[in-house]
Amino acid sequence: MPSNKNKKNSQIIYSTNPDYRYEDEYEETVTLPPSQQKLYLSLDKKQRKGKRVTLITGFAGNDDDLKSLGKRLKSACGSGGSVKDGEVLIQGDFREKVKNILEKEGYNVKLRGG
Repeated sequence: MPSNKNKKNSQIIYSTNPDYRYEDEYEETVTLPPSQQKLYLSLDKKQRKGKRVTLITGFAGNDDDLKSLGKRLKSACGSGGSVKDGEVLIQGDFREKVKNILEKEGYNVKLRGG
């Protein structure tokens, strides 16, 4: 009998059918190629105690690819940061450097804000 430990649908507690399979409700998002994506770069310091961060938004794809992109950018800038809520946050003002890196990888990049 299959184990129900990794079930995705929490609505069903128990099934009497021994052949019952939990269906995946969530589809894996496919990452678009860099040439089809439009990323937005901005400088943000709101609710960060006056410290500036470079914010990259607009990534269309799965979380693993976004984390990989964030790791490459943080490494290239020699700075810390985070990847969450579909955004890459890099500590410091690295807009021009990040823009050059992303354009070399084939992304369409647009600067936003001041």
